[in-house]
Amino acid sequence: MEVRGKATGIDLFSLKTPQMRAFHMSWFAFFLCFFAWFGIAPLMGVVREELGLTKQQIGNTIIASVSITIFARLLIGWLCDRIGPRLCYAALLIVGSIPVMSIGFATGYESFLLFRLGIGIIGASFVITQYHTSVMFAPNCVGTANATSAGWGNLGGGVTQMVMPLVFGVFVAFEYSQAFSWRASMVVAGAVCFITGIAYFFFTTDLPNGNFKELRATGEFRTVAKTKGAFMDALKDKRVWSLFVIYAACFGIELTINNIAAIYYMDEFGLGLKTAGLVAGLFGLMNIFARSLGGFISDRFVEKGGLRGRVKWLFIALMAEGVALIFFSQMRVLALAIPIMIVFSLFVQMSEGATYSVVPFINKKALGSVSGIVGAGGNMGAVAAGFLIRAEGVSYPQALLILGGLVFLCSFMALTVRFSPAMEAEAAQEYATAVAARRERLADRKPIRDLVPGLRHVRPMDALRIYLGLALVIKGVYFIMNMSDLENTLALGQDLGQGQTMIAWSVVFAHIIGGASLALGFMTRIAAAMNALILAGAVLVHIVGSGADATFMGSNLTFQFTFFIFFTLLLQVWRGAGPLSLDHYLRLDADKEPDLTKSAI
Repeated sequence: MEVRGKATGIDLFSLKTPQMRAFHMSWFAFFLCFFAWFGIAPLMGVVREELGLTKQQIGNTIIASVSITIFARLLIGWLCDRIGPRLCYAALLIVGSIPVMSIGFATGYESFLLFRLGIGIIGASFVITQYHTSVMFAPNCVGTANATSAGWGNLGGGVTQMVMPLVFGVFVAFEYSQAFSWRASMVVAGAVCFITGIAYFFFTTDLPNGNFKELRATGEFRTVAKTKGAFMDALKDKRVWSLFVIYAACFGIELTINNIAAIYYMDEFGLGLKTAGLVAGLFGLMNIFARSLGGFISDRFVEKGGLRGRVKWLFIALMAEGVALIFFSQMRVLALAIPIMIVFSLFVQMSEGATYSVVPFINKKALGSVSGIVGAGGNMGAVAAGFLIRAEGVSYPQALLILGGLVFLCSFMALTVRFSPAMEAEAAQEYATAVAARRERLADRKPIRDLVPGLRHVRPMDALRIYLGLALVIKGVYFIMNMSDLENTLALGQDLGQGQTMIAWSVVFAHIIGGASLALGFMTRIAAAMNALILAGAVLVHIVGSGADATFMGSNLTFQFTFFIFFTLLLQVWRGAGPLSLDHYLRLDADKEPDLTKSAI
């Protein structure tokens, strides 16, 4: 592909370059699309009662919401090769917002089914996101860029599980009926998509050096005529269909879980609407780092294993996903189901990141077509799983057990994805060139230390950070199982309405997701600051609730322990992640780390 100026690194906190503007706009647009796509899922308990939907009818609406996306992704992939990602994304967001807002006019099963079918077209946004980051970033970091942009976009599927019940609750709090409230909530989601579509058009470019139209006019980019036949070439490639099946086994499963998770926890564990939505949201929220981690590991495997190394990692991640899903399907105790679901979610999303770390190297002249076909595989998997889910004679746990076994078997499809020696050599040369350019740009910074040999340099603060992160995750799970007690404690006996619920959910979110980020050392300062803010509130709660006992030298040990955790988090904000972290390898904190030769702390 005739693309110049690809970025050799991810400057996460920058918007100065076209590469980073495309990165941030693409993941944010995909986030909103995912949010709107599954915005109705956490409200299905209410919708089911109002419209009188049966289990089979709910299954049909799930199938409808993901089936149309198969064709939309194929079309969008073809369009990306012709008109570019900028125009594609702007048009998709604006057009896709219409059925999202219009679902509020549904009066029965048939109309509800029709609007869910229409909403499914915004799922094609994933293909544009992957295309845009693939043409913006060099081979040494394209796996991480693709996985992070898609992962943070997929995050919308988790956030919507938590936020939509709150939006619904706000309308109810203003004394609107439940029937009006769920409809108005979807109008809000659609309106935000519409506005973002306009912003995408003005703030991004198709390629690092300009837009398709201008570059074709100057002869710097291939013409539309030269893209003819690319789609057929992609269709004829057996590797594309192997990845099609693989993506069905990871992203297809994620879509299925996003659709049924809230109802699953309500039916199997007896949770209420809000708590079930919160627990279900944790599955999608792992996308904050899980899919990025899959791409990041793939970029590390390629260092010694080449393109075959990327495929090897894909095989490992997908097999682990199948095993984790089998275990999750057998969980009958909430305290065990939640952590197993988190582990399962981790491997689902790492598998997705690993898949699209391979996609850019299949056929560079048909990148959009390959991305579209593989992306459609995810929706095909969701449709197939939907037929299993809707079966009256199959319970949700039984369906998940069967799906886990199928995912395990699908992992062996990764072994059929192979590259010729010429392609391996070309990819190795591109990788070496990108790494050299990256090293030259970072010549004035400290060198990146190798992870495993660097274990001897582990600082005490590294061990403390990892332990603290894991402890916060466990505490977050405990809070979920005791939500009523948490809400009452935070409200200090006052009735704060929806605000009380929102505060409690913020605490759980900060503990579980922020804690996991701390343990991995990903965006460490942000994760530590987020939890420090929560702990500062906890300190104040103890002061108000304990009076004179809430002093540092007082007898209230709970207050002292809470203050200790708060102080430790502040130290993490100050010191950063250290060498044993994802931040160090992504260089998010590297410029602020102390020199290990001068400090042992």
